[in-house]
Amino acid sequence: MGHRRSAPIILGGMAAGKGGGKPSKEAKSAEKAARRQASKERRKQLWQVFQMQRKEDKLLLPLMIGAFVGITVILVVIGLFIHMQWYLLPIGLVLGGLVAFIIFGRRAQKHAYTRMEDQAGAAWWVLDNLQGKWRPTQAVAATAQLDAVHRVLGLPGVILVGEGSPHRVKSLLTQEKKKAARLVGDTPIYDIVIGNDKDQGQVPLKELQRYLTKLPRNIDAKRMDLLEGRLTALATRGGPALPKGPMPGGGKMRGVQRTVRRRS
Repeated sequence: MGHRRSAPIILGGMAAGKGGGKPSKEAKSAEKAARRQASKERRKQLWQVFQMQRKEDKLLLPLMIGAFVGITVILVVIGLFIHMQWYLLPIGLVLGGLVAFIIFGRRAQKHAYTRMEDQAGAAWWVLDNLQGKWRPTQAVAATAQLDAVHRVLGLPGVILVGEGSPHRVKSLLTQEKKKAARLVGDTPIYDIVIGNDKDQGQVPLKELQRYLTKLPRNIDAKRMDLLEGRLTALATRGGPALPKGPMPGGGKMRGVQRTVRRRS
């Protein structure tokens, strides 16, 4: 009887070993393939951004090449004096390449912010690309003129970010702040208006991300989870849907406004 009981267990273990080992290898292979594909797509996207930036920014290549060559030459010259030029050469190449890449990234970012400024959806583009423990929600309140208030839940608390006409946005912020206050208790609520008039307390688009990261940490992740559940209902009662990024001006913008009015 004891032998009959043990046999199925042994056979079951053998079957599990065979069946379990093969999917594990397939899963690892699939994971590696996915990482390679993601890396390939990132490189392709980066190359496209570089090509666009190079065509629009005539100083980009001279600055990148100058940084790369300059840093490499400086380290080689230093190496000549201390008889370590062949050791410092690869270090110079790496540092020069790194500085050149940083120059490219910063100029591309600056150009992107300049191009997006005063376009509907620009603030949401910044919020949607935040890194870290940020939970943004698009257009929790909006108007037919594409003014909008986006909500961000983070360690500082609840942050309401308004973009569009300042006087209309302030009204939206006031209404949304009252709604949120009824649900979040004593959790801090910050309100931000995107714009270049710092005398009026506005935050430029290019400084939005840095402004958010400088806010004090007032809550923890558990509190964020609790608040996210409470605020979900408000998100479903938001205004008209807005584009998920900056929108062009002129005729195309007027067409979007007509679409929004029909939906609202």
